Amino acid sequence: MTDDKAIVLFSGGQDSTVCLAWALEHFSHVETIGFDYGQRHAVEMACRSNVRDAIAKNFPDWAGRLGADHRLDLGFLAGIGDTALTEEREIAFDASGLPNTFVPGRNLVFFTAAAATAYRRGIRHIVGGMCETDFSGYPDCRDDTLKALQVAINLGMDQRFVIETPLMWIDKAATFALAEELGGDALVELILEKTHTCYLGDRSQRHDWGYGCGECPACTLRANGYAAYGAGKSPPSNAER
Repeated sequence: MTDDKAIVLFSGGQDSTVCLAWALEHFSHVETIGFDYGQRHAVEMACRSNVRDAIAKNFPDWAGRLGADHRLDLGFLAGIGDTALTEEREIAFDASGLPNTFVPGRNLVFFTAAAATAYRRGIRHIVGGMCETDFSGYPDCRDDTLKALQVAINLGMDQRFVIETPLMWIDKAATFALAEELGGDALVELILEKTHTCYLGDRSQRHDWGYGCGECPACTLRANGYAAYGAGKSPPSNAER
């Protein structure tokens, strides 16, 4: 197991795409892993391949670092989830204050499956796009949860995996800014055109921030983040006009 390899939990969404770019910038070999768990927005599984292909084509410095993609069937999560993310139901908040898009244990399972994959491939770093700044209160996105999970995985597999969460303390506007820092306007445009975030799986409507229904919590976060990112960009100087 070496320090120059990483595996990215890659859904094909904005956050995981920025995390993939971050990993490609920091590690010499980067693999991706995606999970089919009966999500309503299963279109993201198709977007994964499109994003990977676009990165390989448009970023030659990263293309040589991009390794294998792994896709795992975790359909049992839909069977026990009883959520708006895996069933046709209106998105709402339950008695605990959590949105019913929360799939209990999802990220715990994702990281455990990624670690098991990394174990056989000599990969130490496991990268995920979880964050506490712009999120819906999901307890398995919290920094404390992932630190505890890292300890449990390392004890259970007798390894020294490192869970990396480069977006943990930044909001969606800063995530767009990080994309620009990593890959310039080309990466931002790739995110707008190729990635998918909408919980309802709607890619029939193209907004300035990308595709989506424009109403679900994921779309709202992304739209507000893109607006704040655009508002924070410096206007061009006279020399640039």
